[in-house]
Amino acid sequence: MSQRGFTLIELMIVVAIIGILAAAAIPAYQGYIARAQVAAAFSDVSAGRTLYESAVSEGRETAYYTNANMGVVASSAHCSAITVNAPSDDDPMVALRCTLNGSGPVRGAQVNLNRSAVGGWSCTVSNRPASWSSSYLPKGCSEG
Repeated sequence: MSQRGFTLIELMIVVAIIGILAAAAIPAYQGYIARAQVAAAFSDVSAGRTLYESAVSEGRETAYYTNANMGVVASSAHCSAITVNAPSDDDPMVALRCTLNGSGPVRGAQVNLNRSAVGGWSCTVSNRPASWSSSYLPKGCSEG
């Protein structure tokens, strides 16, 4: 009767290969999660751009620019706080801001949608944690 199965050496080689693959995959996965959290936060805050433009074109008073009046939620699954700022003469100025409540390297970063005096929009990410990587930036955003 012959014995069937794996030898200890063969099993150790398989475990070593799995360890090497995991060592490469885990950091890539964590980076993917961080990018997804920032992109989702950008999506949450950018929903208010149309309503903001509408309020600016209607000449609304400064007191109008609140989350409730603008139809923007005060927080979301990805943003611990979403703030709406009234227009001013600053160029560019932060019109909409999301403070990320994600985990790890993105927690506390702020996604800012800036509206210029002429109505152009740009995106910056400020208040970045020390572990922040520029690869987490959504397309079209810069580090501000």
